[in-house]
Amino acid sequence: MSVPPNALKKWEKVRDYALRLPGAVEEHPWGETVAKVGGKVFVFLGADDGSYPMGVTVKLKDETAHAHALACPGAEPAGYGLGKAGWVRVPLEPAGAPTADLLCDWVEESYRTIAPKRLAAELDAP
Repeated sequence: MSVPPNALKKWEKVRDYALRLPGAVEEHPWGETVAKVGGKVFVFLGADDGSYPMGVTVKLKDETAHAHALACPGAEPAGYGLGKAGWVRVPLEPAGAPTADLLCDWVEESYRTIAPKRLAAELDAP
C-alpha cells in the first residue's frame, strides 16, 4: 500500500509543527509516531509506512473544532475509549480532507489541552 504524496506532505508538515511546540518530543510506542509533552501524548500521528491509511488523532475540547473535525471525510471518534474524552481521528487521504494548516490548528488546541500551563503559555508570549 503506497501513501499518496499529498497525504505524506500534510503528515510531515503536521509532525514538524507538533515537534516545534515547547517541550514536545517524538516517541514511537506501538510502532506508531506520537508527539508528547510532559510525558503525555498530545497527537497520535500513526505510521508513515503505508501499513495503515494516514491520519492524525487529536484531543479537541472546543465544541466547534470537535464538530468540524468529526465532519471531515472518514473522521471518527478515536478508538480504545479515547473518543469519549474528545479525541478524534482524522484521515489525511480522502478527497475533502482538512488542510495541513487546519490540522496544525487542531494539533495546537490538543497541545494546549495536554501541556503543562507554563509551556502552553509560551505559545502566547511575544
